[in-house]
Amino acid sequence: MKLGARDAQAYFRTPDPDAAGILIFGDDAARVALRRQDVTTALLGPGAEAEMRLTRLTGADLRTDPAALLDAVKAVGFFPGPRAVVIDGATDGLAPVFAEALADWGQGDAQIIATAGRLTAKSALRKVFEGHKAAYAAGIYDDPPSRAEIDDLLRAADLPEVSRDARADLDALSRSLSPGDFRQTIDKLGLYKRGDPSPVSPADLDAVAPVTRDVGLDDLLDAVADASADRIGPLLARLTAQGVAPVTLCISAMRHFRALYAVSIHPGGPAAGLSALRPPVFGPRRDRMQRQVQAWGARHLEQALSELVETDLDLRSSAAAPQMAVMERALIRLAMMPRAQRRG
Repeated sequence: MKLGARDAQAYFRTPDPDAAGILIFGDDAARVALRRQDVTTALLGPGAEAEMRLTRLTGADLRTDPAALLDAVKAVGFFPGPRAVVIDGATDGLAPVFAEALADWGQGDAQIIATAGRLTAKSALRKVFEGHKAAYAAGIYDDPPSRAEIDDLLRAADLPEVSRDARADLDALSRSLSPGDFRQTIDKLGLYKRGDPSPVSPADLDAVAPVTRDVGLDDLLDAVADASADRIGPLLARLTAQGVAPVTLCISAMRHFRALYAVSIHPGGPAAGLSALRPPVFGPRRDRMQRQVQAWGARHLEQALSELVETDLDLRSSAAAPQMAVMERALIRLAMMPRAQRRG
C-alpha cells in the first residue's frame, strides 16, 4: 500500500502493529534514517535491541545470504513483545528476496522495516511493498519539514508552547539545517527549557541554535554598525592577536553590510527581510540587526558597501600602507557615518 505524505506522517507516529512491514525511501539518507528510527521506536518501544526483539541487516547481507531475511522474520524471540527486522540499503535487485519474505509472512512474525535511496514509480522494490495488502511504502522527499512534523518534534521535546515570533524562526531554521541537526536543536531546546513553563521565545532559540558565525568578528561588526567607534580599536587588537587577516575582516564586513542592505530593500519590509536571511538570525541578534537597518537606511548602507569595496581593492593592491591600519581606518570611518548623517 502506498502512503501519501500526510498518511505517512501519521503512520510514522503510530505504525500498524499488525502490518507485515514498510519500505521507507528517498534521496536524503538522514531523513530516511530518522523516519526508520521513528517507526522502530513507536513499534517496539524502548529496550527492543537489548531484548533481542530487533534484528539489523543490510542490503549487502541479503545479497550474500538471501535466506537471512526470512530466517530473521520467522525467528522466535526469547522475550515477549513485537519484533522487527530492519534492512538498510535495500535495492531493486533484492525485490525477489522481499517478495518471498512478505509472501511467507504471518501474524506473529517480525515486521520488515526496509530503507532505500531514490526509487522511481516503476521500481520493483516499491511494487513489492505497494502491492502487498499488509505492507506499506512511503517516500521521503527533500521538502522542508511540514508544520505537522515540527509540531511532532516540539511535542516529543515537551515544548507545547511556542511564541509566534519563535515559531517563525523555527520555520526558517528548519529550512536551513539538515533534518538531523534540526532535530538535535529541538532536543537541546527542550533541555534548555526544562522546568521553565513560559513559551519558547526567539531568545531561547538563539541560545541553542547552531553557531554559524565567529563571535569575535560579530562583536567587531556590530560595533561598526552600531556606530561605536571607541570599541573598534580594542576588538581589532584582539582579532589581530588571534591571527585574523585584514582581508578576512573586510570580507566579513561586506557580508554583514550586504545583509543589512538586503533587509533594508526587501519588498516586504525589514521584518520580512530579516526572516528571509540565510542562515536565519534569532533573538537579540535579530533585534540588533533591525535597529542597525533603521539607523542606517538603504542609501547609507549602499555608501558603506562602496567604501568597503574600495578598501578591499586597496588591501589587494601593492600599496605600501600597513593593511591592518587601512582596515582600521575604514571601519572607524564607517562607524562615524551615522553620526555624520545626523549632523548633516
